[in-house]
Formats: sequence, structure tokens, C-alpha cells
Amino acid sequence: MTSPVLLDVVDGVATLTLNRPEALNALSFEMMEALSEATAQLSRRDDLRVVVVTGAGNHFMAGGDLKDFAGQLHLSPESRIATFRATIEQHINRSVEAFAALRVPVIARVHGACAGFGLSLAMGCDMVVAADTAYFTTAYSSIALSGDGGVSWFLPRIVGRSKAFELLLLADRFDAAEALRLGIVNKVVPLAELDDALAKLVGRFLRGPRDTYAEMKRLLGQSPDQSLDVQLQLEAEAFARCAARPDFDEGVNAFFEKRKARFNG
Repeated sequence: MTSPVLLDVVDGVATLTLNRPEALNALSFEMMEALSEATAQLSRRDDLRVVVVTGAGNHFMAGGDLKDFAGQLHLSPESRIATFRATIEQHINRSVEAFAALRVPVIARVHGACAGFGLSLAMGCDMVVAADTAYFTTAYSSIALSGDGGVSWFLPRIVGRSKAFELLLLADRFDAAEALRLGIVNKVVPLAELDDALAKLVGRFLRGPRDTYAEMKRLLGQSPDQSLDVQLQLEAEAFARCAARPDFDEGVNAFFEKRKARFNG
């Protein structure tokens, strides 16, 4: 039986593929478990340089699998609370936290539907490259759910509280151009050019200073919860660590020699 989440690593580039194309990659309970297992595997590797998250077939992810949800309707309210809370805590939350904790850039390659947890997952990545045919919605309120996967954390930080309130409560669909305007995605390209655009971005990260990227990602992740004086101190410590690494020597020497730096990471 084919896994609902595929993980492939080649030359430091990990590709995590949501693999239920016949169901628009809708998030089933089985996929939740497979996703947490795959992200745990990524967390244990030290050979990664970039992670790409994509969907098989014509869509990224069309939200939760309502067939699986319907299978829980016979449960009592108490049992539903226990089941859904445990599933989200054990699989959804761990997956999102694992992506955030990775020391390398995580890029979402979005095409087709990006809804519900699919949108949460994309926003939890460090960058999003989308096809111009992609479309987005929080979706949760359409079935009377409040949201998961960090949507209430990521969304207001990206678009502001007022717009996040609108997108989450009304669940209106919006296109790739609007997602770009809102800052939810970083780049929009024609569908036929999506893989080329992704490859160029991955290539830039592979040629970049790996340890410096890790410091930057850590600083950006910490900053929402820190006061200015604490963040300034964290920056000073990270800056000093970077200055002590060989990639800094290479960067400075390349500048004076008028050539592109060749970082080793």
C-alpha cells in the first residue's frame, strides 16, 4: 500500500510529498500519522540543506478528509473531544513544530487547492512558491471548526489581526494574486514554470551559507515572543557565531576578489 506521505532525500534536498491525489490530498487520519512520522525523520537528519513540501497530482491539499470526519459522528461529545484533541496534539502539532525547528529553509510548492490544514501547513513553511492557478481558503468555519496547524498563530502575523479575522471566520476563497498581495506566498508563477522557479530557489539555498541560514531562521522564529533588548542580545550572539565560521571568511574574501562566494555550509 502506498504511503499517504512520501519522503525523498537527494543531495541534501528533502522532498515531502502529500500523496493522496485521488482525494485532492485531503488530510486523513492516516495521513496525519504519516506526516508526523515523516517530519520526525527530517528532524533526526543532519545532512539536509533544503526541504520542499508539495502535493501529488493537481492539488497541494484540500483541507481535512470529511469522510474520515464523518466516521467520528457516531461518537459521544466526550469521545469526540478526546479523539480529536489527541490526534491533533500527537500528529498535527508535532508536524508543525518539527518544521519550525528544522535548521534549514522549508519551501512549500503550492498548486491547485490549498485549504484548511493545507493553508496552515503552507504558512508554516519558510517560503511559498505558488502557481498562478492555485487557490486558497481557511475553510474551517464552513464545517464549524475553529482551525488547527497553527492557522491562528501564522495568519495574524502574516496578514494582521483584522484580515486574519475575516479570512478565518468567513472562509472566502482567494486566488494566488491575492495570496501574494497579503504576503501568504512569496512568488507566483505560471503553472508550467512552477518547477523551474522552485529549482532556482532551491539552488540559491544550496549555494548559500547553511549555518547562517540556521541562525537567521532561529532569530526570526524567536522574535515574536521577545522584547527588543532580548532580541538585540540574541542577534549579537548569533552574529558573533557567524563571524567565527569559515563561511564568513569566504564571504569577505569573495567581496574583495570581486567574485561570487563559494560557501561550504
